[in-house]
Amino acid sequence: MLLNISTSALLKHLVLYQFKANVSTEIVNETNNRMLSLKEGCLTPTKQPYIRDLTGGKEMSIEGASQNLQYAFTVEFASVEDRNYYVNNDSYHHAFKAYAIPYLENFVIVDYVEGAF
Repeated sequence: MLLNISTSALLKHLVLYQFKANVSTEIVNETNNRMLSLKEGCLTPTKQPYIRDLTGGKEMSIEGASQNLQYAFTVEFASVEDRNYYVNNDSYHHAFKAYAIPYLENFVIVDYVEGAF
């Protein structure tokens, strides 16, 4: 069943990842810094930032259900269109993925609109 979501609905984009065992601390730090830099680096074709908010940190749950994912980030977009541009067209985001993915053992990406079930 497809959700009936307004294209102007606030969208949350969750990114969770785990590094390969042999990745250095320097690469981990650089990757996480690059992830956080997406907020300023991702721009519309008219050179305007469009990510509303981006936060993240090291996984620290005490429930034991993280499935070895080590870092979590939340990227907030004002609309589905902004998320679609980010995923499909943004060269800064594409460069981040090209840098990060070779170092990752696993990653999960989940998008949602608050209250849309």
